[in-house]
Amino acid sequence: MRIILCLFCCCFAGVCLAQDDELPDFRNKKDNFSKMQEKDIRKDLASFVLAGMDERMNSSPLKALPPVNYGSDFIKFQGDNVQVIITAGVFEPKKHKLGYFNTKYLTKIDGKAFYGGYGSVPKTTIASVTVIIDKDSIVVPPTAYFDLYSPVFGYKDASGTARSHDAVYFASNKHMNAVYVYMLNSEIKGNYEVTWVIQDKKYLRRVVDSGLLK
Repeated sequence: MRIILCLFCCCFAGVCLAQDDELPDFRNKKDNFSKMQEKDIRKDLASFVLAGMDERMNSSPLKALPPVNYGSDFIKFQGDNVQVIITAGVFEPKKHKLGYFNTKYLTKIDGKAFYGGYGSVPKTTIASVTVIIDKDSIVVPPTAYFDLYSPVFGYKDASGTARSHDAVYFASNKHMNAVYVYMLNSEIKGNYEVTWVIQDKKYLRRVVDSGLLK
């Protein structure tokens, strides 16, 4: 399993670099896994994010909640007093200011660099991230996903079986009261992974990495 994951990680980084290495990367690096200062959360994330592969030996697998349902425009998790729903919307280019590099490659939307098909005009957006814990609704602000495009919630493996890379993880230390909502876009040009961190029933931060980033 670890060998397969390593190969997958190499594809995640290598394929994207091969496709996009001539594009300038204007995205802010402050949300990268490598920049995380919260040691306990960083250790937890290292157990499942691709960007944390080098630190995985010091992490134990976390309890995970797989999706109960998903399609082309949504994914839903439910269980353990937690419900999470991520929905996709349609990207309408005419409603946005598009910034191009060399007049050909899209690198900014509304003046901001973005994730998901970097270099091309996206077709879909993340419309909402809904998190409910113990019947309490957690506000995940649009700033946590406004620059994340082309979400892919599921894929088919070699046998044609529908699967998803996405999951909800629970902190290794129950006293942390942390829940991690993880989404991996691995099927398109401009791969990225994002983890939304919820702690004490409040949105804390996001962690975003892409195959473009070293």
